[in-house]
Amino acid sequence: MRRWRSRGGLLALALGVSFLFAVLGTSVSGWPTGVAVLLIGPVLAGVWSSARRTAVVAGWTLLLATGTGVLRRLVGTPGFCLEFVVLLAGGVLAVHNAARHAEREAALARVTEVACASQSALLQPLTVEVGGIEVCTRHHSPVREASVCGDLYDVVHTPYGPRLFVGDVRGHGLEALRTTAAAMRAFRDLAYLTPGLAELATALDARLAADLGPEDFVTAVLAEFAPGEVRLVNCGHPPPLRVGKQVRLLEPPQPALPLGMRTTPLPHRVYLQPGERLLFYTDGLSEARDGDGVDFPLLPRVAEALAEPSNSDALDALYAMVIEHTGRPLTDDVVLVLCRATGVTEAPLTACPREGVSPEAGP
Repeated sequence: MRRWRSRGGLLALALGVSFLFAVLGTSVSGWPTGVAVLLIGPVLAGVWSSARRTAVVAGWTLLLATGTGVLRRLVGTPGFCLEFVVLLAGGVLAVHNAARHAEREAALARVTEVACASQSALLQPLTVEVGGIEVCTRHHSPVREASVCGDLYDVVHTPYGPRLFVGDVRGHGLEALRTTAAAMRAFRDLAYLTPGLAELATALDARLAADLGPEDFVTAVLAEFAPGEVRLVNCGHPPPLRVGKQVRLLEPPQPALPLGMRTTPLPHRVYLQPGERLLFYTDGLSEARDGDGVDFPLLPRVAEALAEPSNSDALDALYAMVIEHTGRPLTDDVVLVLCRATGVTEAPLTACPREGVSPEAGP
């Protein structure tokens, strides 16, 4: 469709259709004598072209109708005059509709631009140290047609230690952006006040459920860093990766529903040895496929990319590998968050409760 628009193909199509019906009306025996059928040209132009081009097609059809009437000696007859008025009125309406359509497209483009700017402001790339944890983030939204998506991340330094929130809102568009902002706001409100990580997830679930539709939800993983370990709560989100001597998926002890669906997640501990890093991501990475539908080889590519000593370079290398694998821009947003202990992580005020917690041994 874009190629037709760029080459004026739609204008030529509308003009050609009108000319075809005019020729048939003057040369084919038995063809209806009416000229109102020429209105098909302005209608086509009004749907696909600008108001100016639609006006050109409407004027062209009036000329063709006049020529047809002259050749068939219909000018001045009541039937011809009535159909000519119908053709004129239809052309004016087609131009008006084309102008309205252009105004709506321009308004939508402005709103989308504002929404994309808002999303970029919410998800600015970070390279910060929070409580002895270096956090480096990336957010890639390569396809403009994808507009606003629902990937999100945030990190805060709380009395209970550094806490990280990575999530993915179902859907796209302005509603997804609204939910993204609400989720990040709720996390910042509750992360400082809620001692347990599972309780934090439950509180987020209750806060978001009031604003979500019946089919809406937010997949999320919450992390809390402590000396020598990280505590995780996973609510239907792709599991993070621990990268050291080996690359290991940190699966939750049992599946849990996403936020907004009355989730009851089970927290678990994971040892974090010196030099190890944790990669959090959204499904735009794990579900990236090439032209043959082959999934991105997550574990080996992550191990290769994270051979880079710099967190920033490692994330850039990983995204380049994804694009190389797919051979085209991704159709979904990708959030990447890489964490590494830079020193002694500050001890939190309270430890993660042992009830319902499954400690995981180191590698």
